[in-house]
Amino acid sequence: MESQPNTPAVEFRNVSLSFDEKQVLAGVSFQLPHGGTLMLLGAAGSGKSVILKSVVGLIKPDSGDILVDGQNLVPIPEPQLGPFRKRMGIVFQEGALFDSLSVYENVAYPLREAGEKDEIEIEPRVREVLGFVEMEHAIEKMPAELSGGMRRRVSVARAIVNQPDLMLYDSPTAGLDPVTANTIMILIAKLRDVNQVSSIVVTHRLQDGYVLSNFKYSPQTLALVPAATNGGPQSRPGTRFLLLRDGRVYFDGTTEKLTETGDEYVRRFLV
Repeated sequence: MESQPNTPAVEFRNVSLSFDEKQVLAGVSFQLPHGGTLMLLGAAGSGKSVILKSVVGLIKPDSGDILVDGQNLVPIPEPQLGPFRKRMGIVFQEGALFDSLSVYENVAYPLREAGEKDEIEIEPRVREVLGFVEMEHAIEKMPAELSGGMRRRVSVARAIVNQPDLMLYDSPTAGLDPVTANTIMILIAKLRDVNQVSSIVVTHRLQDGYVLSNFKYSPQTLALVPAATNGGPQSRPGTRFLLLRDGRVYFDGTTEKLTETGDEYVRRFLV
């Protein structure tokens, strides 16, 4: 699957989905441009994680279209979704590493699943992505020997080993201390700004969205990008906020619109 720069990386068109009697998504529509970041906000049960699973094709909607690089994935049978999923990386909230495999084997796993058998090809790629997340020193360790933040970084390495164009993060900073959470945000910004990866980030931490919308990656850290002035071009990263409420899009807009809104529900959610 090759990226088509003139089409959105991801697009939902009037997507609805119900489980039994409960409607989880109700006419959800949005676009994620290439290289952009979409922050998914909302109370528990509002449909955030369901959107991620729908992008991957793990869940099919009852109606509507889900397009990745202009290709509607909804009618594509499960066995034929492989080429699309190879271009996606997923980071789960708890890291979801295999406890019985070393860091090396965890990161190599997607390559082996994709059919790569040559260790001469696998090892350099594993070391490269572990170096990207600054975890090459732990290559022989087992998951039980790692802190929560280290496991999260290894899970990012595993997610990017196939060089995805699209990253999906399910609460990547949940349960982490502020310093470690900031490290994860630096990694997300690094993938966006260095590799031009598009991202959908489910989060309960509004500050994560503010970081990605106001800062760009600078070697080993993040640098604040001033807002455009005097009508000049907007130089800040392309980050939008999508707030779900009862399975519907309640708010879709930029950081500025989010902070300036007078909507009572949005204001209450942001506190």
